[in-house]
Amino acid sequence: MSDDDAVIPGARAQQQATAGYRLGLVSLLAAAIGLAAGVIAFLLYNLIGLFTNLAFYHVWSFHFRSPEANQLGPWVIVIPVIGGLAVGVMAKYGSEKIKGHGIPEAMEAVLTSGSRIEAKVAILKPISAAIAIGTGGPFGAEGPIIQTGGAFGSVVGQIISTTAAERKVLLACGAGAGMAATFNTPIAGVILAIELLLFEFRARSFIPLVISTTLATSVHLMLLGRGAMFQMLPTDFGIPRGLPYYVLLGVVCGFAAIGFTKVLYWVEDQFDRLPIDDLWHPAIGALALGIIGFFVPRVLGVGYDTISDILNNSLTWKLLLLIAVFKSLALVLSLGSGTSGGLLAPMFMASAALGGVFAMGVNRIVPGAGLAPGAFALVAMGAVFGAAARATFAFIVFAFEITRDYNAVLPLMLVCVIADAIAIRFLPNSIMTEKLARRGLDTHQEYEANVLKQVRVRQIMAQGVATVSPQDTVRSVADRFASGDPRLARHRALPIVDAEGNLVGIVTQGDILRVLESDPAGQAPVIDAGVRSLIVTHPDESAFTAMTKMLVNNVGRLPVVERANSRKLVGYVNRATLMACWGRHLQDESLRESGWYRQLRGRGGVPESARRTVAGHVVEISTNRLQLRPDAASDEKAAAMASEEFSLLVPVPGISLGDHVRVKFHDENGHHVAHSVEELQTRQ
Repeated sequence: MSDDDAVIPGARAQQQATAGYRLGLVSLLAAAIGLAAGVIAFLLYNLIGLFTNLAFYHVWSFHFRSPEANQLGPWVIVIPVIGGLAVGVMAKYGSEKIKGHGIPEAMEAVLTSGSRIEAKVAILKPISAAIAIGTGGPFGAEGPIIQTGGAFGSVVGQIISTTAAERKVLLACGAGAGMAATFNTPIAGVILAIELLLFEFRARSFIPLVISTTLATSVHLMLLGRGAMFQMLPTDFGIPRGLPYYVLLGVVCGFAAIGFTKVLYWVEDQFDRLPIDDLWHPAIGALALGIIGFFVPRVLGVGYDTISDILNNSLTWKLLLLIAVFKSLALVLSLGSGTSGGLLAPMFMASAALGGVFAMGVNRIVPGAGLAPGAFALVAMGAVFGAAARATFAFIVFAFEITRDYNAVLPLMLVCVIADAIAIRFLPNSIMTEKLARRGLDTHQEYEANVLKQVRVRQIMAQGVATVSPQDTVRSVADRFASGDPRLARHRALPIVDAEGNLVGIVTQGDILRVLESDPAGQAPVIDAGVRSLIVTHPDESAFTAMTKMLVNNVGRLPVVERANSRKLVGYVNRATLMACWGRHLQDESLRESGWYRQLRGRGGVPESARRTVAGHVVEISTNRLQLRPDAASDEKAAAMASEEFSLLVPVPGISLGDHVRVKFHDENGHHVAHSVEELQTRQ
C-alpha cells in the first residue's frame, strides 16, 4: 500500500506482531555472561603469562610477569616475529576479525550485522591476543577480552531467540564485563559499554549491564584478588594551586590523542600499500617491535608493572621520555600491521609517561611549582585515551577506579574534558570509529532525548480539519479537490464525518482516482470509496507513538480522536506535522536571541510593543527571505498589502510554497525581520 493511504482495511488485524523487550530474560542472560566473562578474563590473563614464560624464560608457568627481565640478548628480536607469523596465519585462515584491538570490531557488529559475531571469534581472538602479547607485543589484554566477552554475549543471543535490540545489550554486557573483569573497574565497564557499543542510555540496557559487570568483577575478586589494578602511594594532586598546569596538560593531552590517532592510521595505510600478502604484515610489525624492545625492554609486553612505577614516581625523566616515545612507536608499528592486541594498556603507559615528564618539566622551569609527577601521570593516562576514543566520562571514572583515590577526581574531570574538546575540534573521527568511517559507517556517539517523545499529539495536531460527509459523492469530493480551495489544495486525504460529528472513515486522493477510473460519473457515496477501519492516535499520546503507528501500519497520516470516544475527531497529524517538531528543535539550537547586555546597549533589543504577528500563505521562500500573502484577518497594516517580505534570521525547515503560517516579526531599518515562522495547517 502506498504512503498516501492513511488507513488500511482490517488494519488492526494486519498489524505486525512485534516482540516486546524481555528485561527479565536479558538480565538473567547478562548474569551468566558476566560470570563467563570473568572466567574468560582470568583464563586469558593466565594464558598470556604462560606464553610469556615459554617465549622469554623457557619455563612452564602461568605466573604473569613482564618480558623486560629476559636474558635472550639479540634473540629477543626474533620472538615477536614468531608471534606475528602465528597471528598472521590465524587471521588469514581463521578470521580477519581477530585483527586490531577489538572494540571497533564489536562496534561494527552492532552497526552492520544485528550484533551478530561469529562464534569462532570468541575462540580465536583470545588465543591470538595471548600469542601476540606473550611473545612481546606491546598490547593490553583488555581489548581482546572486551571483544571476546562481546562475542560470547552475541553468541548467547544467537543461540536463544532474541531481537536485535536484546542481542545488542547482551553483546554490550559481555564487552563491559570483560573490561570490568580485566581492571576490576565495574562502573567504568558499564559506562564504556554505553559510550562505545550501546549508543543508548536506557533502563532496559543499564540494568543488565550493571548485573553483568558486577558479577564479572566478583569473579575477578575471587580469582585475582581484591586490590586495585595499580597500587598508587598517597599523592598530592595540588588542587587548587595546580589548576593552571592541569589546564595546560589538558591541551597537551588533546593534541597527543590527535597525533597518536593520525599516526596509527597512517601506519595502517602504509602496511596496506605493501605489495605482499597480508599474512606477513604482523611479522613485519613484530620485527620493528623486536628491534625497539632490544634497546628499550620496557616496551615489551603489557607493561602493568611499568605503569605502577610511573604512577609512584619511581622512574627518572629520561626513562619516562624513552617510554613515552618508544612505547607509542612500538604500538603503532605493531597494531598498524594488523596483529591482535589491546590498545588501552599501552596508551595508558605512554600517556602516563607523558604526564610524568610534563610535571617534571614544569618543576624544572617553574621553581616552587611542586607538581607531583604521579598525579599528572594518572590524569594524563585517562585524558589521552578518553579524548582519542571519545569516551571521556568512562575514563574519568576508570582512572579513579584503578587507583581509588577520590582526590584525583577534580583534576581528572578538568584535564579530560579539555583534551576531549580539542580532539573534537581537530579529529573528525575517534580512534575507535576512524576504521568504521573508512568503511562508510557513520557512528553517532552523542546521546540526546528524542524530541518526538517530549511532545504530545495535542501540541502539534492540526485542528479545524476539512472533512466530507458520508453522503457526498465521489465526483463532488473530486471537484472540491480540484477547485483550488486553500483548505483542500494541499490535502491528500479527508476524514469522513457524519452529521453528529463522528469519524466514520477516511478517503484519500488515490481512493477517489481509483473509483473515477471505473466510474467516471462518480455517483457512488464517498464512504464506499474510502475505508472505515482506522488507525488513530489520541491527544495525550506522544508524537513518537504516533510516528510508530504510521511506520508499523505503513500509513502517512492519523486522525486524532478523543480517548473516551474513539469516534470523536479532534485533530489530524501527518508526517509533516512530526517533522515540524524537529524544525522547532533546530530553531532552538540555531536561533541566537538578543541578551540583556545587547538590549541595554540598544543593540538588538526589541520592545514588546514593537513586536507584531501576521498570518498568511507563503508566496516565496529562501534560506534568508520569506514572502507572505497576509490573511485578511491578520495584522491590519500587513493585510493591506498584496504581499509582504520578511528577512529570516535562520533558515526555516519544513516550510514551502503555499503553506499557511504565522510570522512573528519586528521592523528594523525599514525591513521586516522574522523571529519565528510557525505552520498553522500542515499537509494532510
